[in-house]
Amino acid sequence: MIVTTKTILEKAKQGGYAVGAFNTVNLETTRAILAAADELSSPVIIQMTEKTMEYAGGRALFQLVHNLAEFYHPRIPVAIHLDHGKSFEIVERAIEIGFPSVMYDGSRHTYTDNVRTTTKVVAFARGKGVTVQGELGNVPYLSEVHGTVDWDEYMTDPDEAVRFVEDTGIDTLAVAIGNAHGFAVERPEPDYERLSRIAAKVSIPLILHGASDWEDGRAEEVIRRGISCFNVDTAIKLAFVGELSKVIGEGDKTDIRSILEPARDAVKETVKHKIRLFGSEGKA
Repeated sequence: MIVTTKTILEKAKQGGYAVGAFNTVNLETTRAILAAADELSSPVIIQMTEKTMEYAGGRALFQLVHNLAEFYHPRIPVAIHLDHGKSFEIVERAIEIGFPSVMYDGSRHTYTDNVRTTTKVVAFARGKGVTVQGELGNVPYLSEVHGTVDWDEYMTDPDEAVRFVEDTGIDTLAVAIGNAHGFAVERPEPDYERLSRIAAKVSIPLILHGASDWEDGRAEEVIRRGISCFNVDTAIKLAFVGELSKVIGEGDKTDIRSILEPARDAVKETVKHKIRLFGSEGKA
């Protein structure tokens, strides 16, 4: 069943576990994510970026995700989410398409400009029953990180987070504690104490971007300290492309289905691993 991210993440926050927000780009990754969540009886968030909407067709991919979830996986809660909307216009477009959840990412702007546009997004979304995620702090990409990083300039300020939530009225908040997107170098150790201070001051669910590779106890630690959602994109790309390269390299194949199916299965196993890691198995 299709629900909002707010519904899924408020339950996760109360239950002390986290839910994965997995990026999709096509039929194969969508089917893999949904199959993994259904097999483990887990709620799940499927999201796409502006670039993915341009690549696949925003309306077409939204309807694909919506129909697969409704017709083939009706027993699990599924939220469809716009990831990293960088302007009011793209967020408006996603809402008009039917997205029940959107993110406006104003993290590269000044606090004042971030608040101004995020508030505008919230006002537009409220009348349509759409959940809004905002971001405060900066989760860097590889292209933005050069040399030594002063992480204090990137991370979310706990007191400012309180003001941001009050000023904008957002439903969920993406925070920065030394995490980084893709292959960008992260802070050697996440700022766990900063996260604890944010969670103590902010009542809405907290989201962590750029944590596809968080293992070795880090994911469990930030869940314990207040994270209710992880964005997962890079791990899916690595699983899909890695298996695809292997299959293509094994010999001449012309049946597209026989090439793509193993890649789809690799993504499904990756998603199942993340679901177990985040603690949402059996929470549907």
